[in-house]
This record gives sequence, structure tokens and C-alpha cells, in this order.
Amino acid sequence: MSARYQVTGATAVEISASIESAIRDAALAPGDPLPPVRTLAADLAVSPATVSRAYAELRRRGLVVTAGRRGTRVRPRPPVAARRAALRPPPAPGLRDLSRGQPDQRLLPPLRRHLAALADTVGDPVGYPDLGVLPEMTEAAGARLAADGVPAPGLTLTGGALDGIERLLDAHLRHGDAVAVEDPGWAGLLDLLAALGLRPIGMPVDDDGPIVAGVAAALDAGARALIVTSRAQNPTGAAISADRADALRALLASRADLLLIEDDHAAELARVPLHPLAGATTHWAFLRSVSKPFGPDLRLAVLAADETTVARVAGRARVGTGWVSTVLQRLVLSLWADPETTALVDRAAQSYERRRHALVTALTDRGLPAHGRTGINVWVPVDDETSALTVLRDAGWVVAPGALYRIAGPPGLRITVSDLHDKEIPAFADTVAHAARPTPPPGFTA
Repeated sequence: MSARYQVTGATAVEISASIESAIRDAALAPGDPLPPVRTLAADLAVSPATVSRAYAELRRRGLVVTAGRRGTRVRPRPPVAARRAALRPPPAPGLRDLSRGQPDQRLLPPLRRHLAALADTVGDPVGYPDLGVLPEMTEAAGARLAADGVPAPGLTLTGGALDGIERLLDAHLRHGDAVAVEDPGWAGLLDLLAALGLRPIGMPVDDDGPIVAGVAAALDAGARALIVTSRAQNPTGAAISADRADALRALLASRADLLLIEDDHAAELARVPLHPLAGATTHWAFLRSVSKPFGPDLRLAVLAADETTVARVAGRARVGTGWVSTVLQRLVLSLWADPETTALVDRAAQSYERRRHALVTALTDRGLPAHGRTGINVWVPVDDETSALTVLRDAGWVVAPGALYRIAGPPGLRITVSDLHDKEIPAFADTVAHAARPTPPPGFTA
């Protein structure tokens, strides 16, 4: 635990509140360990059971995680707003940061012209009864999905992919339910499940998506929902192939009661065909965000689903946030309809593909089984994450530790290519090869 903070309290409620306050005030940072139960109990002159109840409450709310011999630690992204000092600091001067998983800002399409045109076309203010999903948005989004073979019996909008996933889980699941997720998988999703009190069951992943046997095992273990990434899987770059999609559909044919969620967050940036699973179960949803190709500040995702699921999600939104801004909807429609913007997004996709392929090839040539079939990230299996991260940092590079993305899978590193220049790749690959001691992870075949 941070030497700057001393936990206080005489009851489980007071102890958990003290730790939450420390997280909020940045006295406890993401990843910081908490004292062992008996140690803290002795320090506070309370029973170990009291401390255990406090830790259990913090785990239930997704603020901390217990990881075997590593003890109880603050989650990497605890669901409590921290002061500015607690936010992720910029890398030290001289370090190159390839850890953030963000698109290359230089390749995002400019918005100024579209915003100016929008200012000239938006009419008088409208009232609450007139707000919601615009008819032209429903038509355009439905057409774009249909072009990729995604049915849309019902369609609504959410404030991004993760917001959509949260609304879907809230509409169908209860606290304590199990959810099958990719392992390694999206760190943000793992944190969301913890915050919702849902239990993740990991499914191994290879370059073609979740391994069928792993999916079957997760479902047999009681998973009530299955979340898969269509393309550009984070962190491995996997994309569901046609054969894998057929096999998964065959498996899901006997699981009609399962909630199936597909996340196509990369959308236009993914330069491989889409092989959707939509419709494989009674309740399903397909999410496509605009943030990766058009800009992270555009908080909009299209959600296509069966009619019951759409009705639940839209109905719950109606008594909460209400709708996604129609101004934002019109901006996205303008971007979709602009040939120049389409060309810029395609150029960005080509750039990511070139850099990602070059890095994977360079690492493979150096004996590292790197993976990155699509998207902006490359996954590199290593023997020891801490050692590899240290060597890379000493050489001036920051990458993401695989521990953020793993449940039970073997260690690795996630490298984002967005800020990696073509000319740097050979030397950087040499550095990664020096830092890594790879072992082939189970189920992960190039």
C-alpha cells in the first residue's frame, strides 16, 4: 500500500469508505496493493472478519481485485472518479508511449468543415417529443450494416460501444451472473463487468477469434452472455474468420437462451471481411462504434439487435439519458456521406495495416510469435511481463502489460502501432526481441 495513506475505520463500512476515499484522492493508485487482512485488522484493532467484509464490498463494486499470492490491489481502472492527479500521468520525458491503444490523431478526419455545414443546416430548437434516433440515421446505419450482412430487425443508438455493452448486460443479466469473454480481452470490458458485479469466464483466443472448445467450456460453466469481438480484437488483433463463425454458429444453435453480443468497434478501419454471428441466438446484439475511424470524442455506436433487446435498451434509455444527441447524429451522417472523409478513413486503415504487418513480420523474423491480424495493436507473448517492460522502458519505450487484459491466459505485451513510425520498426523489434522470452500460449496459433 502507498506509504502516503493509512486506512482508517472501526467498521467494514468505514474501512471500505476510507479506501474508496484514498482511491478518489490518488493516495492509492491503480495497481497499489492493500494490506493483508490480518495485518490491517491488527493495525485498526478490529477483527479480520471486519476487514474481510470491507474488502468484499470493494470487490463487489469493482474497486479492488484479489489475485492470489499478489493479494488485494486497486483495479487498473476502478469505477470511481479520481482527482486530476490520479489520472494516468504522461510518460517521462524521452519515453515513447505505445501503450494507450488510441488511433493516430494525425489520421483522424477533420471535423471543422462538417461542423460548419451543420451549423448552417440545423433548424430551430426542437422539443423532447421530436428527439430520438433520426429516421435518416436509422436508414443510413441499417444500409451500412446490411452491406456487411448484419440483420437489423431493431436498431437504436448508444454512447459508444462500452456504453452499449453495459446497457445490454443490464437489460438481460442480474448481479452475479457469469459472462463469457475473450482471454486475453478488452481491459475496459473486464473493468465494466467488475463494476456491474458480473463474473467473467475467459475463453482462449487465436488469430481467428475465440476458440470453439473454449467457448463451449465457458457456456458449460454457466455463462449467461457471450461477448465477442468481430475484428481488430483488443489486444490480439484477432478477427473472426468464416470457418470460425460457422463453427460458433453451430455451437450456439443449441443455446437459444444465451445473450450474444458482438463488438465491431474498428468498423471501417478493419480491412478484413466481417463474418457476423448476429441471429445465432434468440437474444443478440451487434455494436458498431464510430470512435476508432472518426474520432474518440464522437460518442456514438449503432446497436442492431432482436426486437425485444432493442426495446429493452431503448426503453431503459428513455427513463435515463433519453437519446444520443441529434446534433451528433447529424455530424456522423455528414461524415458517412462525405467521399473525402471515406478516403481519409481508408488511408488510415492502410497505414495501420502497413505498420502492424511490418511489426508482426519483424518480430516473427526475430523468433517472437507476435499476433496482429487486424486493428491497431500487436500482442507479443513473453515469459515475464515485468522483466520485459523494464527492459523496454530502460530502452525508451512504454508498452502495455498483458496483465491488464488477462484472466487466466499466459503473459504478454500489447503494443499499439498508432504512434510507431515505419522507419523505427526494425530497431524497435530488436529491442522487443531483447526484452521478451516468448512461450507459445495455449490455443494461440499464428
